[in-house]
Amino acid sequence: MDKALLHKVYDTETFRKKGHELIDQLADHLDTKLQEKSGHAIHWNEPEDELSFWQNFLESGNQEHLFSEITKRTTYIHHPHYIGHQVTPTAPITALTGMISAMMNNGMAVYEMGMSSSAIERVVTDLLCKKIGFDTSSGGFITSGGTLANLTALLTARKVILKQDVWNQGSKQQLGIMVSEEAHYCVDRAAKIMGLGAQGIIKIPTTTNYRMDTTLLEAHYEKAKEKGIQVFVIIGSAPSTATGMFDDLQAIADFAKTKKLWFHVDGAHGGAAIFSPKYKTLLQGIEQADSVVIDGHKMMMMPALTTALLYKKSAHTNVTFSQKADYLLTESELEDWCNSGKKTFECTKTMMSIHWFTLLKLYGEDVFDAYVTHLFDMGARFGEIINQHTKFEMAVTPMSNIVCFKYVDDSLSGEAQNKLNEHIRQALLEDGEFYIVQTKLRGIHYLRVTVMNPFTTETHFKNLLEKISKLAVSV
Repeated sequence: MDKALLHKVYDTETFRKKGHELIDQLADHLDTKLQEKSGHAIHWNEPEDELSFWQNFLESGNQEHLFSEITKRTTYIHHPHYIGHQVTPTAPITALTGMISAMMNNGMAVYEMGMSSSAIERVVTDLLCKKIGFDTSSGGFITSGGTLANLTALLTARKVILKQDVWNQGSKQQLGIMVSEEAHYCVDRAAKIMGLGAQGIIKIPTTTNYRMDTTLLEAHYEKAKEKGIQVFVIIGSAPSTATGMFDDLQAIADFAKTKKLWFHVDGAHGGAAIFSPKYKTLLQGIEQADSVVIDGHKMMMMPALTTALLYKKSAHTNVTFSQKADYLLTESELEDWCNSGKKTFECTKTMMSIHWFTLLKLYGEDVFDAYVTHLFDMGARFGEIINQHTKFEMAVTPMSNIVCFKYVDDSLSGEAQNKLNEHIRQALLEDGEFYIVQTKLRGIHYLRVTVMNPFTTETHFKNLLEKISKLAVSV
């Protein structure tokens, strides 16, 4: 064994030197991107070419250039021209909290392996529950992403609502969930992981503005019953990922109460609006939910992945995974809140709660209001700019910072229009000045923007439309 190599790996002075160099490099990166000293949001490279580069780099690349090459060959989330996926330009301070988590490496399954981070998580989740409008009997935890949080919430719903213990004994009964047809695909994935199958996912059609049509709930529920499907949960989107439209949570809450269903709100993207006096009305009814998901890495300036799963009743945090690992877990009720492994799908998880706590401690709740409110305002403003332009058409008036629109060429048929907008999006990707994405709604291809950077301006929006207009006649 080469023990000298291990000493080299853990050498503190090397770490100190590399760390200072990296902080300087990242600060320069932020300065370059935020101030638009670099004109591109992405330098597109074909997958096989990128793979070849890194294969060669492992063999012969200069190790002194490792971090700079990784940074250079990424999508520049902090650039104001990045208006694509729902990934936040992280607050720089959270790079430091991420460093603490990586270095301390406390796994948090049990309290002694996550003392500070477990207590901090409790403080954060209690605050979030209060902002939702839950009372003091509520609780929650932080987990690794919205997909895992939604799956966990559905597992909790099944455990609480059904008489049979499906977790331990299985079920022969066909179970079902009710959800908007525009809900995030992770809900379908979660339902299928749970064994519900496609037949157990009862999709509720949306209105012309892509919100769940709550007038159809009764009919779809009764139809499911006739098929022998036992519905146990209904999910409200806040908002839908594709369109940014918020479901009517109050109407869904009323229906859930009437049918004695678990009411879950997928607020992964828009749940942070609980901090915005201007936009929290979009979440009216969320306080009646049994469970709520809010991502920190979407609208709260934190690095991925970190998601809060909040329950109206804190006791429900402990019922989902009723199993015992004697070498780790105790049955003491006193310890339930601080032993994360009892509550979360993952046993080992990062100290992600310190991202939330640090932003709250350094900047206060107002930082989340400032961020969410401004970005939602900018989504509305972009919509107004599109409406003033004769060559563009929106799918729906924005309710959030997500805007779906298309370039219109009246000389083209429907499918040709779709192809044109597909080509425009690919041309934008390869050009790299702007980064946007795309979606398909009711067979129509739309370009899709999510305003995630607080330094993206109206001028950027106008420049994007101008660029698209030029590309449209050349693709």
